[in-house]
Amino acid sequence: MAEVITGEAVVIDVPFARFPSRTLAVIIDIVIQLVLLFGLGGVALAAGAGGGLDAAAVAAISLAVSVLIIVGYPTVFETLSRGRSLGKLALGLRVVSDDGGPERFRQALMRALLAVLEIWLTLGFLALVTSLLSSGGKRLGDIFAGTFVITERLPGRRGTTAPMSALPPAMAAWAATAELSGLTDATAETARQYLSRYYDFTPVTREEFGRRIAAAVAAQVTPPPPPGTSPPDYLSAVLAERRDRAHARIAEARPAIPAGASPGSSGASPGSSAAGSPAAQASPAAPSATAPAGASPPAPASPPAPASPPAPASPAAPAGATPAESPPPVPDSDPPPPRPGGFLPPR
Repeated sequence: MAEVITGEAVVIDVPFARFPSRTLAVIIDIVIQLVLLFGLGGVALAAGAGGGLDAAAVAAISLAVSVLIIVGYPTVFETLSRGRSLGKLALGLRVVSDDGGPERFRQALMRALLAVLEIWLTLGFLALVTSLLSSGGKRLGDIFAGTFVITERLPGRRGTTAPMSALPPAMAAWAATAELSGLTDATAETARQYLSRYYDFTPVTREEFGRRIAAAVAAQVTPPPPPGTSPPDYLSAVLAERRDRAHARIAEARPAIPAGASPGSSGASPGSSAAGSPAAQASPAAPSATAPAGASPPAPASPPAPASPPAPASPAAPAGATPAESPPPVPDSDPPPPRPGGFLPPR
């Protein structure tokens, strides 16, 4: 691990690539380049011989192909993939600038040109010596280009989870009484990013940033934390309590269904709902008592015996007329009232 100062003046720990992994990555790249050299070189020689070119033209073509593969291959790959050739990609390595930024084209070209001297002409002896003497494992190409090789694939660190997954138990009582309404989203996001990258910083940077961010949060949150609380614990408690309260507000905003009530029930009584049903409205209204549900339809009554014609009634019937007297005439505009059950005897 080495300390690197980024462009934002932040000191971070960066894992240098080890010598065995760098050597294996170089071997993979050399094998790929040799295959391309023999393949494209053979094609160029065959094309030159078949086209009737002289020896000078064939030599020029071979030299151009060699330069293109030896220098162009690492330059193009490391520029387009932001510091990774095929060998480095297989081993999880990457070339970065001294400030931690991505490798640029001029840096990749400088490394490829010096690799001709370090790796191809001296068979890697010069690169081995300079890497062992350099504190960061740099070869001449890295020294002149201002780059170094880092390891991207690291084994998982045990016990280095960012301290923001849950509320610290010692801060539970304080968090329950904390006033978080003054905490802005920008300050909370800064604290969250600090905790998520907590173990990427050096111990000194980690402590310095923790004090600054904790002071910014304390200016917006009341009451102050208990004495002796570390910045990571304080920020974790604030963020965890803020998250829990947001979840509680969302839960309270949802409409609650009364206990024992089925969805869609309006609270009406069974009688009223039955009366308002379409079946009840569609059934004809009977003038007298309605037959009970499930009862069989009434049997047709036998035709009555023919009665003698009634005596003609006087135009004005007395008010105390007895049932024996004939009823008053029914106007033609009103239909005769139906009999119970809707059955009319034959005439």
